[in-house]
Amino acid sequence: MARPAKPPGAPAAAKPPPRKERVAAFQLGISAESRAAFFLITKAYRIVARRFKTPFGEIDIVARRRNDLVFVEVKARENLDDALEAVTERGKRRIVAAAEFWLARRPQDAQCTLRFDVIVMVPGKLPRHIVNAFDATR
Repeated sequence: MARPAKPPGAPAAAKPPPRKERVAAFQLGISAESRAAFFLITKAYRIVARRFKTPFGEIDIVARRRNDLVFVEVKARENLDDALEAVTERGKRRIVAAAEFWLARRPQDAQCTLRFDVIVMVPGKLPRHIVNAFDATR
């Protein structure tokens, strides 16, 4: 059955506001990404992009240091084990696909040494940077 047409100029149906838990999780993620970016800067990385969106997913941070181009996934959880488990195989495939999209748009970066890192943020502890946490093989 077809929907009745809405009259011209009628406002769109109001979308319900996001749940408080989703808003809190989003804000925690943004904060963790900001802290991770600062942490990388202190380690002599240059942040090239943050929250790079592609049709395949999002890369939290793209950073460069010398000839290394690093695609970074940031995870904030209550403990280290939960944060590490949050980097799933599906998530890795998504990040690799998004990195391939990046390289298709920036072929000059294909000359760099590519790497996939993870930064884990746990309350009350320094960030843990896992260099070369996974590779692009599928």
